[in-house]
Amino acid sequence: MDPALFAFMLGMGSAVTLAGANTFVKSAKDILGGRAVMAITSALLALPIAFFVPPPEPQTWAILGLSLPAHWLYQTALVRALSRGDLSLVFPVMRGSAPLLTAIFAALALGEHLSMLSIAGLVIASLATIIFALPEKNFGGSRKVRNSALLWAIATGACVAIYNVVDAQGVRSGTSQWSFIVWLFMLDWIGINIIAFVTRGRQQFILSARAALWPGIGAGTCSLASFSMALYGFSIAPVAYMSAMRETAVVFAALMGWWFLREGFGLRRTFAAIVLAGGLSLLQFG
Repeated sequence: MDPALFAFMLGMGSAVTLAGANTFVKSAKDILGGRAVMAITSALLALPIAFFVPPPEPQTWAILGLSLPAHWLYQTALVRALSRGDLSLVFPVMRGSAPLLTAIFAALALGEHLSMLSIAGLVIASLATIIFALPEKNFGGSRKVRNSALLWAIATGACVAIYNVVDAQGVRSGTSQWSFIVWLFMLDWIGINIIAFVTRGRQQFILSARAALWPGIGAGTCSLASFSMALYGFSIAPVAYMSAMRETAVVFAALMGWWFLREGFGLRRTFAAIVLAGGLSLLQFG
């Protein structure tokens, strides 16, 4: 199969499952509990694979040491954003801002540069996220809470950009991409579960995990599939390209939020989704 087509398919598959993972988390009664169960589920699903891949090499362990804190910061910001705003609001902002930031970081850290057409597509896609972030005409909630949700969503996007660049180096560092992928999932659960345990206490931690059990399991399964496809794509395609393809998840997440969670969508967000898809298409042609 043509590598460009394969990378495109990986990016789109990653986008759909990423949107599914976050829809599962948002549907949980406790966002933090849902993320904790999700991370444990992904680790348990990755555990058997660890016996069939080479152990990480020293340089891979070093990059894991940088990647894991970035993922833990991302999870913290994500929980705060989802706890304060609708999925169809915060998810497009956090994921839509990530490709442009990733492109900048990748150019600085990895020396990867895109064509002018691709850059134009990235800018259009990023501007579309601003349309998602604008207040609704009939918005009657707390603007303070809404603005807090947007700030945490932007912080989440910055964390995504950081771990994208670090993880791209991770999958390219050893003899097998899967060593980095598997061990990232094997260790990723630690940070968010420590946060949940410390902030909730043992008894409340157990209760919240039980309440979020099935959504968390669904999210963990989707997350493992989504990020595995994205990380493998980083090994065969430019980081900014894969990041942008994956962030088409904003369209799928907005639709899932409307269909499954009964969140508002409206003409404005429909237009924003179309503009975002158009910008990412320019990136594809570029």
